[in-house]
Amino acid sequence: MSRYSPLHDFHRKVGAKLADFGGWEMPIEYPASMGGGVLNEHRAVRETVGLFDVSHLGKASVTGPGALEFLNSVFTNDLHRIGDGQAQYTLICDDATGGVIDDLIVYRYSSERLFLIPNAANTAEVLLRLEEKAPSGIAIKNLHEAHSVLALQGPQSDHVIKSLGVEPELEYMSFKECSIGGKKVVLCRTGYTGERGYEILSKWSDAVEVWNLLRDAVASHGGLVAGLGARDTLRTEMGYPLHGHELSMTITPVEASASWAISWDKEFWGKGVMQSQRETKSHRVLQAIKIEDRGIPRAGMEVKNDDGETIGIVTSGTFSPTLKSGIALALLSKRFPVETKVFIDIRGRASTGAIVRLPFVPSHVK
Repeated sequence: MSRYSPLHDFHRKVGAKLADFGGWEMPIEYPASMGGGVLNEHRAVRETVGLFDVSHLGKASVTGPGALEFLNSVFTNDLHRIGDGQAQYTLICDDATGGVIDDLIVYRYSSERLFLIPNAANTAEVLLRLEEKAPSGIAIKNLHEAHSVLALQGPQSDHVIKSLGVEPELEYMSFKECSIGGKKVVLCRTGYTGERGYEILSKWSDAVEVWNLLRDAVASHGGLVAGLGARDTLRTEMGYPLHGHELSMTITPVEASASWAISWDKEFWGKGVMQSQRETKSHRVLQAIKIEDRGIPRAGMEVKNDDGETIGIVTSGTFSPTLKSGIALALLSKRFPVETKVFIDIRGRASTGAIVRLPFVPSHVK
């Protein structure tokens, strides 16, 4: 049975195309009558501003004496690298296999109060694993339907926030409490598109009012509401991983080229497995491929070399609205040099591509 965002009535009323995301019925794209569609919504985020409902994402609190130290012994990244009022991207992995249970954002309020935003489908498993290992005195609370999450992304995002009477004045991956339309929100300068932007947390009951104020401000700045279809094309252009594609219980962060989110000088779940991969260099590697013909790659398609030998598999593939060509992220048998020619089997036809550096398009997050 599907679960619904607090903005579900709006999405349905305007005729958004809806689909399941981790058990939640969420908008893929909005109708042409609103100027929508994946291509238009993608372009709005790159050129002006877009507003996403991502309230399906999980929310949880971890509180109590030693909360930070506990999470730091579990997660791959080092929470001591950030201060109070900052957020951090990290991963929680299976200790035995190194596979990724989930990737998530941690908000650090203090050493005894942390807030987690995991992926929708993985929230219950993340919290179960934490609860099983949490020392006495640490409380873990599932707040999935206590807060909404909205994402405001694009070069006009600062102007939208200011038009609502809020001075952003935030460094990348930092957050603060403020109000929009008299409603208390948490504003964090982060996102999943490669553009400058914010994620905005409000009470579930305040979501409609906050959304309406942001939506009107976005429209006045030439932007659009955007669905999760555009969110996917935007993140693929950046090479950002998606759990279940580039990260999974059978793909470690080392294989997924996510070592930048690992602090090797501390303990974390799965460290032994990942250290072994790192030392032997025999693991698979995630790389980017730009298609040179009209082919559009999709997840699960085989990647081959000049000899027709299968060297990997596409984890995410799409049409890039910015580059106007097919692009793919692929898990390959080893690291291949940039500009190496590869071929992707697209429904029985070999589509030509080349390995490129990420991101596919310039990032403007900072």
